[in-house]
Amino acid sequence: MGFPPRSDFSVRRPRMAAWLWISLLLLRGSVGARSDFNYLVGLGSYDITGPAADVNMMGYANTEQTAAGVHFRLRARAFIVAEPQGKRVVFVNLDACMASQLVTIKVLERLKARYGDLYTESNVAISGIHTHAGPGGYLQYVVYIVTSLGFVRQSFDVIVDGIEKSIIEAHENLRPGSVFVNKGELLDAGVNRSPSAYLNNPTAERSKYKYDVDKEMTLLKFVDSEWGPVGSFNWFATHGTSMSRTNSLISGDNKGAAARFMEDWFNKNGVEMSYFDDLEDGKVPRRVSNIVSEVHDIHHELLELAASFQSPPGKPATKILSVAKRVRSTLRQTEKPGFVAAFCQTNCGDVSPNVLGAFCTDTGLPCDFNHSTCSGKNELCYGRGPGYPDEFESTRIIGERQFEKALDLFNKASEQLQGKVDFRHAYLDFSKLEVTIPKQGGGSEVVKTCPASMGFAFAAGTTDGPGAFDFKQGDDQGNPFWRLVRNLLKTPNQTQVDCQHPKPILLDTGEMKQPYDWAPSILPIQMFRIGQLVILSVPGEFTTMAGRRLREAVRTVLTSKGKGQGDVHVVIAGLTNTYSQYVTTFEEYQIQRYEGASTLYGPHTLSAYIQEFKKIASAMLSGEPVQSGPQPRIF
Repeated sequence: MGFPPRSDFSVRRPRMAAWLWISLLLLRGSVGARSDFNYLVGLGSYDITGPAADVNMMGYANTEQTAAGVHFRLRARAFIVAEPQGKRVVFVNLDACMASQLVTIKVLERLKARYGDLYTESNVAISGIHTHAGPGGYLQYVVYIVTSLGFVRQSFDVIVDGIEKSIIEAHENLRPGSVFVNKGELLDAGVNRSPSAYLNNPTAERSKYKYDVDKEMTLLKFVDSEWGPVGSFNWFATHGTSMSRTNSLISGDNKGAAARFMEDWFNKNGVEMSYFDDLEDGKVPRRVSNIVSEVHDIHHELLELAASFQSPPGKPATKILSVAKRVRSTLRQTEKPGFVAAFCQTNCGDVSPNVLGAFCTDTGLPCDFNHSTCSGKNELCYGRGPGYPDEFESTRIIGERQFEKALDLFNKASEQLQGKVDFRHAYLDFSKLEVTIPKQGGGSEVVKTCPASMGFAFAAGTTDGPGAFDFKQGDDQGNPFWRLVRNLLKTPNQTQVDCQHPKPILLDTGEMKQPYDWAPSILPIQMFRIGQLVILSVPGEFTTMAGRRLREAVRTVLTSKGKGQGDVHVVIAGLTNTYSQYVTTFEEYQIQRYEGASTLYGPHTLSAYIQEFKKIASAMLSGEPVQSGPQPRIF
């Protein structure tokens, strides 16, 4: 913020320190004029809880999991960052399982009616935290609303309303401000739930990383020129599955809990918080300014200095004037924007918050490593959270761990974002996208993505929420009985079978159109830039290594052509703008665990994303537009 470090304030010269202290107080009122506030910043938040009874929950695809109360309420949280005379971006984080294409389209229609072309599909991103404890029925594709027995208007309306109102609030709160970024490791809030698939990635690639999941949290701190800190958004990879598939209470799970913890902390302590306060001894202390060191040592000097000032002529102080001043001060405080804290989702595809590991419910022994089964049955293999067997306690603990790391990063954030705000957006038909990939032995070859399909291992579920019947993870063969059942719905043709290999197709969703599309074909990809921060909005759940490859590919483009900044922070915003399940690496896809079986568009899905994001990164770097692409169907 331009203030000198604490060591520059010396108590060896108390009178000088006292003068400096008073000068800082006088300058505080004019802080809005500082050149450090290089953006317009606004944040907003609104309730999206929805129907709390008799609605199936979205996430576990469990027909018996219906809402019957509220653990805590759900919210949409938004930020807007704009150049004063330039572009702007909007990012909305939902306490919901994922974004919905239909929700996104309806929100954009409302924004257009209110603001014209100020907010469009290109500069608005809507992302879900992936809680599995929110009302379902708000997506448009058949496979995602089967367990809710169709579209649920109440769920849909409250999410659309909440997103719109959070953006309106953020827009109305736009004021000069600044944004800071900070990063740090959080070690105990996620483990890899499909380590056998991760181990199939090249050894040389795995050796670059210390862990088999991403442990880094990236945080933005938003500072208003008048009010000081007004919010923070962070991205960290862990699934919203601390609450189990038998839970019946609406909840934001661990990320929703973390957001509540941070907002509650700031509302309680923020009045006394300095920009540069640090946590001490791992506690949440009473916030005390540290601009002046050892203030008690110069207390008498301050009193003497204050007594030396002569009161200027003016109106005598009266009881009425004193009351009026207090009333004006109170009214002014009501204009202060509420603090907004969002804990966003990133490449969480293979990351579980159940950090104690997966165990068999019948024997208490660890589950089978390759298939996550117990005596051949997936139904008996469950992950255990840190509060086991109390899932509410596990939710609290994982939420608290994210909150504590976010608070530490928030208080220590010092790298200010500087530079232009920019964005790119494109629709792509992932059912038939041509992708150029390196060829073994040298050169390259062109391959294609496939119409969507789900493999047999999809029905096995995960250690966070096992499936049913005799399905198991790691199944690359399938079985005759379930093929017979599948064929009653749709028999995949040989081209599709070959394209999806080695995935044995259980549901050929991309070619199922009755009563309307079962799965998406047209997907949005989107890229935001705020100074040295880049946000990649993806419509699915990338695994750890898939996310690493995408981030590195984009970072390389942005830093290797001479025009980019060397220090670029790239984050992935998962489950954004619509939903298309999982994205694994080519090598993980071969193992066909749950994540590979749920990678809809075949083994080259990740390569397609990397190719297309590199294109829009290059376009952003050169200032060129990108083609908007084919529009998704609305039904």
